[in-house]
Amino acid sequence: MTEQQKSALVVRGGWGGHVPVPASDRYAAALKEDGYAVTVSDTLDSYLDRELLAATDLIVQCWTMGQITGDQAVGLADAVRAGTGFAGWHGGIIDSFRSETRYQLMTGGQFVHHPREFTTYLVRPLPEHAEHPVLAGIEPFTVTTEQYYLHMDPAVEVLAVTDYEDDPDNPELAGVVMPVTWTRRWGAGRVFVTAIGHNLADLEVPEVDSMIKKGMAWATR
Repeated sequence: MTEQQKSALVVRGGWGGHVPVPASDRYAAALKEDGYAVTVSDTLDSYLDRELLAATDLIVQCWTMGQITGDQAVGLADAVRAGTGFAGWHGGIIDSFRSETRYQLMTGGQFVHHPREFTTYLVRPLPEHAEHPVLAGIEPFTVTTEQYYLHMDPAVEVLAVTDYEDDPDNPELAGVVMPVTWTRRWGAGRVFVTAIGHNLADLEVPEVDSMIKKGMAWATR
């Protein structure tokens, strides 16, 4: 690895319904194409390796549900606080480790519900953030997939939103303006999240793919 080359750690696992291996392979390949040295890990014990994390410019996580130990959560949060970037999509980053609130403080949002069926909804980039690197070239677009209802940290910088669609099981939620894509700072580190990405078809939507690639670049140390 040359001195200038960026390094990325891709951590994947958890619930198989979010296709963690093919989904993370997609973006590991994209990072390699952009010149990153990429390490892929199938264990959360990577978050205990402080030497590895200190040498890592970007962590991309695709790990839905599961359990993280307190030491693993602290190791990850400390690395990001020290400047390592953290990025991910959908349940792989905001439905991870449901009982670990220290992790949720860092990501800035937590999945709590989605309608039983896929929903077609409009994603609206916020005009006040039109110049943000993550939104470059992104106009409003529609997706047909799970629409996440989230509990959100008001301290994040929301870049794109959606109007929550009708949900027969929870009609009270209809019309709520819900964040879809956001960033935040965690100490010296940058965190990028998008709620879209249930399956590979979601990731192949050009606007989604663009936001994730640009989000990873933005979060990199």
